[in-house]
Amino acid sequence: RMFGKLFISLLVLLAFHHDLTDAQKKKETLLSEKVTQMMEWASKRSVIRMNGDKFRRFVKAPPRNYSVVIMFTALQPQRQCGVCRQADEEFQVLANSWRYSSAFTNKVFFASVDFDEGSDVFQMLNMNSAPTFLHFPSKGKPRRSDTYELQVRGFAAEQLARWVADRTDVQIRVIRPPNYAGPLLLGFLLAVIGGLAYLRRHNLEFLFNKNVWAFSALCFVLIMTSGQMWNHIRGPPYAHKNPSTGQVSYIHGSSQAQFVAETHIVLLFNAAVTTGIVLLCEAATSDIDIGKRKIMCVAGIGLVMLFFSCLLSIFRAKYHGYPYSFLIS
Repeated sequence: RMFGKLFISLLVLLAFHHDLTDAQKKKETLLSEKVTQMMEWASKRSVIRMNGDKFRRFVKAPPRNYSVVIMFTALQPQRQCGVCRQADEEFQVLANSWRYSSAFTNKVFFASVDFDEGSDVFQMLNMNSAPTFLHFPSKGKPRRSDTYELQVRGFAAEQLARWVADRTDVQIRVIRPPNYAGPLLLGFLLAVIGGLAYLRRHNLEFLFNKNVWAFSALCFVLIMTSGQMWNHIRGPPYAHKNPSTGQVSYIHGSSQAQFVAETHIVLLFNAAVTTGIVLLCEAATSDIDIGKRKIMCVAGIGLVMLFFSCLLSIFRAKYHGYPYSFLIS
């Protein structure tokens, strides 16, 4: 009887081990099929386009031993999401840099889900804005740090590469296609300046005109103080459009970030305040008719008051709790 019990127990263990082995083989086979399919798609497109079915099968459902970085976007013309197109270009640069590098492996894949092709995925993730970048790790669920801080870091490929390296330990060297627009523009500008200097070679007094240099310096200061250098470094979106409501925001609600449109607005407001101050200075020191000087004075005061109030209003919108306002609350 004891021998019979041992024999039955052995049979049960063998059957259980056989079931585990079969389940493990099925899991490995399924994983191999998924990786093979992802590699095949990546060989055709650096950014794999996904809909709801592909997302559930290749990203959400186990098994999975690879990470997926997904851009959720809205690229259809009727969505009018200019920021999405700009972010898509940078995402393509990043994905191509990884796909065609010598270090490319199946450890990380890049994909995109368009709102019009995968609205169910947006609903599944409770997502109501685009573009949004999410990292789905090979093990476990995405954490808070797996959501890219687009409003703070911008969508430049270099910034995205740093975030991907932080989340996956995969270092991607961003390689951009050659862009000759900058050198051509610089060459054209130098040619124009050289041509003007050649035409005026017998009369170069304009080079010593203090008004010319003052205006050039003022333009440079206005450009720098409006945040253009920050835009160049961080690469923020021009504006933000909520795909659900269609509302476009030109002013970022945080003091830690900004939109490109916001810097243009601040640049114009600063220029208007500066113009008002120049008019006031001219009204006080000029020898022109007293009536014209009064007009210049009133115009200068109006420009300074109105646009300084606008600048203060933008400051209040970004620094919540700031107590002071002027004309515009």
